[in-house]
Amino acid sequence: MAGILAWFWNERFWLPHNVTWADLKNTDEATFPQVEDLYLACPLAFCIFMIRLVFERFIARPCALGLKIQANGPQKAQPNAILEKVFTAITKHPDEKRLEGLSKQLDWDVRTIQRWFRQRRNQEKPSTLARFCESMWRFTFYLYIFTYGVRFLKKTTWLWNTRECWYNYPYQPLTVDIHYYYILELSFYLSLLFSQFTDIRRKDFLIMFLHHLATITLITFSYVNNMARVGTLVMCLHDAADVLMEVAKMANYAKCQRLCNLLFVMFAMVFISSRLGVYPVWILNTTLFESWEIVGPYPSWWVFNLLLILLQFLHSFWSYLIVKIACRAISRGKVGKWNPLHVSKDDRSDIESSSDEDNGPPPAPVQKHYNSTTNGTNKAHGTNGYLSAGAPCPDEH
Repeated sequence: MAGILAWFWNERFWLPHNVTWADLKNTDEATFPQVEDLYLACPLAFCIFMIRLVFERFIARPCALGLKIQANGPQKAQPNAILEKVFTAITKHPDEKRLEGLSKQLDWDVRTIQRWFRQRRNQEKPSTLARFCESMWRFTFYLYIFTYGVRFLKKTTWLWNTRECWYNYPYQPLTVDIHYYYILELSFYLSLLFSQFTDIRRKDFLIMFLHHLATITLITFSYVNNMARVGTLVMCLHDAADVLMEVAKMANYAKCQRLCNLLFVMFAMVFISSRLGVYPVWILNTTLFESWEIVGPYPSWWVFNLLLILLQFLHSFWSYLIVKIACRAISRGKVGKWNPLHVSKDDRSDIESSSDEDNGPPPAPVQKHYNSTTNGTNKAHGTNGYLSAGAPCPDEH
């Protein structure tokens, strides 16, 4: 184990030439980032998770009910052992051939079976109330941490001159503000990582798990090798769009469509301008070129910049999705499904519903009468009977 740790914390990888870990030990005159500081993030992440539960129960939920957001979830499918076995063991989206086989076996028409699978899929999805509470919690945190970041950074020299991120690097003392900023951001994303296993499992579970893992890696990496100054710029820049994303989702859940449309436009403008404009011109320019000129490259420098470049590719992909969804919404005359991080392959809403049946009673077996006209009608309704409920695609976001 000692050999593995010595290999992992190799100074020639993490630090510039002629710099050792001993040079970055805390002294009476200066304090530097230490790996041990990050241990505090784990118990703090648990505390943040508990705060979230209290917040959603006693603050977000009353607000949601005050906005007349219903607490009940999607309508439950009628219990059926055969269909349940197919749903859990074989497929949640049966094809036409399987639907016809089930129709003969159960003596139900195809449209009724399609409705059953649609309702059964919706049972596994959180209610609008739960999604509103989650978005309100994230909005509250992002608003607080973004406000804190702006108030802190406007007093720093490296906000106005990014070359200050590299002068005297890595001997840049760790301030209380930077330490608090880093630990709180890291703790929050750790809490999101943990809560994925306790929240209702969603279709984008793996995508968001990897997203949170990558964020945690970048925060940890930049803290360990004391790239904290540029790290604070990256975190604050990303939090700006997240605030608008969550408040737009809240407006969507509350069915305030005009407000949602306005917030979506604001979100899209901030996201695209910050991720495709400010990020490469401001962040990548200083990490790639100014740091090369002032400090020079070394192994962890290459890794850090590679991660930031990969992040830029993700920004481009998400911006493409935003523009695509916005164009589709304009063509349909509304903005309904807009979340760039969690768009399903067919951009459906996370609450699927038929045109009229899902508001009625649970499906009951009906006797089939086979002829070419009725079969054609059932197939048409089965494939085209999805209507958006106005909710964005699920996030964990």
